[in-house]
Amino acid sequence: MSIRILVLSTLWCLILPSIVKASIPYFHRVQAQNGDSAQGILKRYHLQDQSCNFSQFIKINNLSDKAPITAGKDYFIPVYIYEYNGKSIRSSIGVDNWDKALRIKSYNEILLSEGLRSSDIVNSKLVWVPYHELNCLGTKSNIDEQVVLSKSIETSKKNKSNVVFASKGVNGKETGTSSGRKFAIFGSRYENVPLKSSALAGKVFYLVGGHGGPDPGAMGKNSGHTICEDEYAYDVTLRLARLLLQHGATAYMVTRDDNDGIRDDTFLDCDSDERYWGSRTTMPLKQIARLRHRSAVVNALYDKHRKQGVNDQFLVAIHIDSRSKAAQTDLFFYHYPGSSKGKQLAQSLHSSIKDQYATHQPGRTYTGTVSERNLHMLRETKSSNVYIELGNLNHPTDQKRILESDNRQTLAEWLCQGFLEANR
Repeated sequence: MSIRILVLSTLWCLILPSIVKASIPYFHRVQAQNGDSAQGILKRYHLQDQSCNFSQFIKINNLSDKAPITAGKDYFIPVYIYEYNGKSIRSSIGVDNWDKALRIKSYNEILLSEGLRSSDIVNSKLVWVPYHELNCLGTKSNIDEQVVLSKSIETSKKNKSNVVFASKGVNGKETGTSSGRKFAIFGSRYENVPLKSSALAGKVFYLVGGHGGPDPGAMGKNSGHTICEDEYAYDVTLRLARLLLQHGATAYMVTRDDNDGIRDDTFLDCDSDERYWGSRTTMPLKQIARLRHRSAVVNALYDKHRKQGVNDQFLVAIHIDSRSKAAQTDLFFYHYPGSSKGKQLAQSLHSSIKDQYATHQPGRTYTGTVSERNLHMLRETKSSNVYIELGNLNHPTDQKRILESDNRQTLAEWLCQGFLEANR
């Protein structure tokens, strides 16, 4: 009898490691700052949107709902700390959901970019998991209008008359047919986005309008109005995204403003409520945190699509330069030093824009250039990347290029044509 017990005990010890998929987690603890409230602490760690996080914060700290927070005191926050097993987030925390693991990976990268983590998952061997990801009933993916069309394109070839495209996001489910899909990010006037071709099916674009949030970028003046780089770069970027979707691409607006949409005004109001894809909070104050946040978003999405077998992924960063009033410039392009794919993409777009000017403005000399720049978004993201400057915000002629909505639409159309030509 004792031998049998010994054998069973030995067998149990052998199979136990394969059953236990995750370490036993513990809650992270932080020190309260001057002026902190419970909601303030949760907001700092991007936990404020789920009410269960607040309830758990109150519970694990033995507080009442209205209890004051004492500066300098340590408090537990509803973030689990798991040991990273060196294999994957899913096996480390004991979940099978790929999208959940992707959100957790992005969450860790965002905290690292904002200085709330001192080291990444691999080097620290720790995974930080928001409480709501594992416990809150009804928790939805914090994904906006992700546009995934590649699989639907195959369906459209079989049934062109009734193809349904859908994307789930914080604004609900958006559906439509090949002749009418709705995406609220473009605004009520332009939210219908008919599918015109499948020329860019299977291609993924990460579109980044320059600056945003607390940083308006370059600023100029025209007729007594203040011109902010981020607003005009964002409008051109939105227009480009809509055109790419019309040709079957997968497109992400990485920087986004939910209440702007595509605007046909000459003077666009400057605001600071922009945010990043997948985040409900506005952009952080520190520039390095903003750059790291947006590159982390792009890389998390890139990894997801690479896992799905998508090779053609492109980052497009759109800016407007600031130079002296006497310096007129044409569209010019940057790529990362030594990146053959980036250089090829920049050269292709440059050639397309040059051809467009030759066709529509014959006799005009196009002076746009292609050159190398060691910029964060070119260096730190994994996709094929191009950085575009639309002109000089301070030059009167270049201002006309961006102030008139028809010109902004033309810029987007010419850039889209460049991507179509580059992907033939």
